[in-house]
Amino acid sequence: MRTIQAKPLTVEGFRPYGSFASMLEPSGNCFDGGESAFYPDPVTLSVSGREQIAFSPLTVNRPEKMVIKAAEYHNWTGEGIFFVDDDAVMHVAPPSKHVITPEKTEAFIVPKGTLVKLNTGVWHLSPYPLHNDVLHLMIVMPERVYGNDCIVCDFPEEDYIEIIL
Repeated sequence: MRTIQAKPLTVEGFRPYGSFASMLEPSGNCFDGGESAFYPDPVTLSVSGREQIAFSPLTVNRPEKMVIKAAEYHNWTGEGIFFVDDDAVMHVAPPSKHVITPEKTEAFIVPKGTLVKLNTGVWHLSPYPLHNDVLHLMIVMPERVYGNDCIVCDFPEEDYIEIIL
């Protein structure tokens, strides 16, 4: 039987076969949102023609209180969210005609290791970690959606929502 030696994963060594990025220790370009940090498109996957699906790490710090102050949606694409290392609370509201609908918002406890697919137009924002100080998520959607199909709306203060367990 032939044997081969396993070697450490490096950018140069793996380049002929693909690419990779750490979802637990992300690095590189970062959109720092205070309580969260989004690392856009470090790994992409070609699908049908020119479309690229991107795998982007998102880290979220555990807040003192889970208070929803804003939400976002995407007009032309769904979003995959993989909950890597903690159970988390995710808030969502059904699609609407470009008008935020805090009164329709619901919250769900998502177990770690779960992959959630959000339908196009669903209002959402970063989930909240339940146990860890930092929640690691992997966001899966077409490349650059955050730049060309992401509408974020702040709630008026009277419509803020506190999530309780």
